[in-house]
Amino acid sequence: MSAQVINGKELVSSIREEIRSDAAALTAQGNQPGLVVVIVGEDAASQVYVRNKAKACDDVGIYSEVHRLPEETTQEELIALIHGFNANNRINGILVQSPLPKHINEEAVVDEIDPAKDVDCFHPINVGNLMIGKDGMKPCTPHGVIEILKRTGVAIAGKHAVVVGRSNIVGKPMAMLLLREHATVTIVHSRTPNMEEITKQADILVVAVGKAHLIKANHVKPGAVVIDVGMNRPADGKLTGDVDFEAVKEIASAITPVPGCVGPMTITMLLRNTVDAASRAAQANVSV
Repeated sequence: MSAQVINGKELVSSIREEIRSDAAALTAQGNQPGLVVVIVGEDAASQVYVRNKAKACDDVGIYSEVHRLPEETTQEELIALIHGFNANNRINGILVQSPLPKHINEEAVVDEIDPAKDVDCFHPINVGNLMIGKDGMKPCTPHGVIEILKRTGVAIAGKHAVVVGRSNIVGKPMAMLLLREHATVTIVHSRTPNMEEITKQADILVVAVGKAHLIKANHVKPGAVVIDVGMNRPADGKLTGDVDFEAVKEIASAITPVPGCVGPMTITMLLRNTVDAASRAAQANVSV
């Protein structure tokens, strides 16, 4: 029996309706959520992502600004701009689009973003809060994966979740959020000698390595739920995931397609973080 192909469009539509309602309530109180996106240089993929984010903000009633800076912008100039956004009460979320030009230290830039406005959840304070289970910002892609699992009725507590990949953006925070949901979590990566043996134990398999069709049918336990975070564009130009979708869907109980699920959900969680940041800021102003 083929797996249930998780309907990302339906999930995203439902969550964005909730976000739209929350944003409208804040706006009615004079606290419209605001997001600023900064892009440095002319990276084509980044330009597309930024346009999609601005469109998504407009769709749910979030005020947005896009600042497009030339390639030669200095690190000092970029940080000065961020400091201005930190002090701007109109802005609740600050996102600096990756990749940055090579002459700019991305880590140094992220460190200058107010943690309360770090909607990517890259600032060390937010990463630390994630590690200890404190409420606050959640990284967009891992948060989106948790929402996919919960909203499709997948039980997480007590299950063995295997995360393929150990990046700071997806792999590590994904493991932390799964632990928070009481899963037993294993991370495998490029130095894991027996990866197939471990992935085949997973009740929930999350794959985020950026290598097209790395996960084959022989990596997957029958009945597992497979979440494909990968976004790859091979020589044929067709966007594809890290999972061999056609082969694995014959074994898994549920699977996410690429494109059309985790990608749109990531942008949706960015919107969620922005609205939540606006809500926290409004509450702080009331309590002062």
